[in-house]
Amino acid sequence: MSLGQHLLELRKRLFVAALAVILGSVAGWFLSDLVLDFLRGPVETIADAGGRTAELNYSNVTSGFDLKLQISVTVGVIISSPVWLYQVWAFVVPALERREKLYAVGFVSAALPLFLAGCAAGTFVLPNIVRVMTGFIAPEDASIIEAKTYYDFVLKLVLAVGIAFVLPVFLVLLNFVGVVTAAQIVKGWRVAILVIALFTAIATPAADIFSMFLLMVPMIVLYFVAAGVAWLHDRRAAKRVAALDAELAAG
Repeated sequence: MSLGQHLLELRKRLFVAALAVILGSVAGWFLSDLVLDFLRGPVETIADAGGRTAELNYSNVTSGFDLKLQISVTVGVIISSPVWLYQVWAFVVPALERREKLYAVGFVSAALPLFLAGCAAGTFVLPNIVRVMTGFIAPEDASIIEAKTYYDFVLKLVLAVGIAFVLPVFLVLLNFVGVVTAAQIVKGWRVAILVIALFTAIATPAADIFSMFLLMVPMIVLYFVAAGVAWLHDRRAAKRVAALDAELAAG
């Protein structure tokens, strides 16, 4: 494909992905109140456990609408994830053959539950992170948290972990289409663990080592699972090549 064709392909993929996110955001608008009630839980726990004032604060007239809209878009991104995940893969590997299209379907089928599992993992450690970070506030002081700032913090944590859980699937699919080998994946395990450790240290506060390890362990496991799947694929491909060579030599 020429550069112009690549740009047209990119525009097409972005349009489909954006349309899916917009439709998902419409549904997210009606779910935003439930999401906000859930996110408010850790803040209410601070008030109940510490016996002090702890609540979300809206600093201006439009803050409530802005937050509701932001939650809607976030929910839309999650709901539409099967569509935009496929569009990402289809652009990375253009001109898909029949087998590669099956790989793309497998990618979406594997990436979606992993993305949601990552979002769930981020949500799971959220209350602990909020508890640890607000623990530095003196007991006699109130904890008045800016609603938008709090949601930005939650959003970065949940989506970042969700996307991180999907990355091993990219490794497997790049192996399936011959871009990387299992040996290369295994060879880079030290770098991968270092990157995972840095990522989890950034995604979680440095004072909360427990939450950091809760995120590190499944991400490391997923990396080695990806290496194992790639090794099985490379071994099977090598057997096919050997059988073909033997057949050609016999003929």
